[in-house]
Amino acid sequence: MAPFRISAATWLAATCLAFATGSLFPALAQQSSKPASAATIASNAAEGRTLPSEDPADVGAVRRGLIEQFTGRILNLRGETIIDERDYDFLKANNPAATVNPSLWQHAASYAVAGLFKVRNRVYQLRGFDLANMTVIEGDQGLILVDPLTTRETARAALDFYFKHRPKRPVVAVIYTHSHIDHFGGVRGVVDEADVKAGKVAIIAPQGFLHEAISENVMAGTAMLRRAQYQGGSMIERSASGQLGAGIGLSGGGLGETGLIAPTVEIAGPYETRRIDGVEFEFQTTPGTEAPAEMNFYLPGERVLDMAENAVRTMHNVLTPRGAQVRDAKAWSQYLDAALVRYGDRSDVLIAQHLWPVWGAERLRTHLADARDMYAFFNNRALFLMNKGQTLDEIGNAMRTLPGTLQHKFANRGYYGTTSFNGRAVYQRYLGFYDGNPANLDPLAPVDQAKRYVAALGGRDRVLALVKEANGKGDYRWAAELGKQLVFAAGEDAEARAALADTLEQLGYQAESAIWRNMYLSGAYELRNGVRQGLVARGGDMVRALTPQMYFDLLAVRLDADKAQGHDMTLDWTFPDTGQRFAITVRNGVLTWREGARGASADVSVTMDKPTLDRINLREISLTDAVAAGAVKIGGNAGRFAELMSWMAVFNPQFNLVAP
Repeated sequence: MAPFRISAATWLAATCLAFATGSLFPALAQQSSKPASAATIASNAAEGRTLPSEDPADVGAVRRGLIEQFTGRILNLRGETIIDERDYDFLKANNPAATVNPSLWQHAASYAVAGLFKVRNRVYQLRGFDLANMTVIEGDQGLILVDPLTTRETARAALDFYFKHRPKRPVVAVIYTHSHIDHFGGVRGVVDEADVKAGKVAIIAPQGFLHEAISENVMAGTAMLRRAQYQGGSMIERSASGQLGAGIGLSGGGLGETGLIAPTVEIAGPYETRRIDGVEFEFQTTPGTEAPAEMNFYLPGERVLDMAENAVRTMHNVLTPRGAQVRDAKAWSQYLDAALVRYGDRSDVLIAQHLWPVWGAERLRTHLADARDMYAFFNNRALFLMNKGQTLDEIGNAMRTLPGTLQHKFANRGYYGTTSFNGRAVYQRYLGFYDGNPANLDPLAPVDQAKRYVAALGGRDRVLALVKEANGKGDYRWAAELGKQLVFAAGEDAEARAALADTLEQLGYQAESAIWRNMYLSGAYELRNGVRQGLVARGGDMVRALTPQMYFDLLAVRLDADKAQGHDMTLDWTFPDTGQRFAITVRNGVLTWREGARGASADVSVTMDKPTLDRINLREISLTDAVAAGAVKIGGNAGRFAELMSWMAVFNPQFNLVAP
């Protein structure tokens, strides 16, 4: 048989794995931002006059327990900056800039205080080193770390900063509160996997963590990555006319190394009590809330309640704009109430894995009750309006504020999630995207629709004049609707793009939500400067953690059905090290698989160990070299296997969002 060869491009198409962990871009170009308009200045001034009066005790909670503030930089191994606290020095100004919603300014200035904080005698937090917090609990012999941030570099820097002030002791356990990468991606910066395998370090997580951590970032990973760039504002400069963070913490920019070490202990029951290095923990699992796999925990000896990301000092997203499955606001509310009942009278301080603590028993009980009511309101009010006949966008416009006293509490304001978006998310969860109007069953594609709208309104020049007129009046939501249609109809029209960029920029300046601000300003940036191309950050541990089943699901997603139609085939795929065998069928341009089965007359047989597949996917070895070395055996018609790989698409995450 002739030597097996498959081109690098062909295998790359089949194995290119993009995860929603950020992107690596060249240095930011100078952003061509414009000043706040008169309408924006007036809007932000009016917002400032209606903000709740500050509670001195609550404001003081931001710095309470501060041991040392971190004001430096964190670099990766290539010498690139991941975090530079000095980027946010502009937030130290006493008065908010005209280009920032004054409520958001106050909130961003609070979470920009980075450093080591003491919560209780055993409990410390490292805040501002990344998007999330890393909590340190001092055991009898070592340290228990909660949520080791997003990257190896930020987690290592945070732990080293802790060791400046506390005894240097070994890490004996790591707790992942939930399955989002900013809560586990830095684990290799704080523990050695060899110690985990040797039983020296326990990795504790809620049931289902590993599946959710991998699957969320794989199947729709490319699209989620692109949208996450907008949500996190990774393309725009840190400034009073740019990014102020992400509403729940600072944004690290995705330049570090992410990792994952699989849990060794799963928390499965609704409540589980465990003693870890002399410290008693009671875990409360909360599946389907802020993450599909999540848990809170209570420390009875310290009277500390950690609410993970279920009750932080801001409104959260029922559906994150970067994309994910819609969360269950009703279940979220019920788990918060259960925590209030079970721990409210036994806790003196509430911490979370973002932002700063709530101090005092009465305050934390009020905080939990407010959060419970808020998520219940999203669910119940959206359902109320649905059953009154309102559609998705009608609900988004009707749900602009929270009821009662909730709207007047800073911890409930929309610095991250928004009431409008959350109401629409609940609609989507129950009814989907279709509004019931048959005229909307089969809408035109955006470009086709836009061309017809622009023509109906009198053509390009007329619509451009309308956009500029709306901008001049400060009618930015209408300008955005008109400008969107014009840009999609006009293609590369620079003047149309500039007009819409001006619109989105002013909407960003007015937004109270940090991520809405980031999305508006990212859109404005790309309309003016184009889509920036960069290298996608990859996670080797994510690749290794893919089960064979997940890998075949990914192949099914990447298969180009147009190319595969009319080329039916079957494959036998065996992993001798795991004892798993799969029958793969390509039929009608669709790839399906069965585990434990064998094709009656397979066209191709593939045999390799799972670590070999991982090495090929990580480009540590080519498939051709692996075959030559005997690590991969291909039987039958090897040409059919190469043909299958050639049908796999390569997804580039830098696709257009704000233009066609």
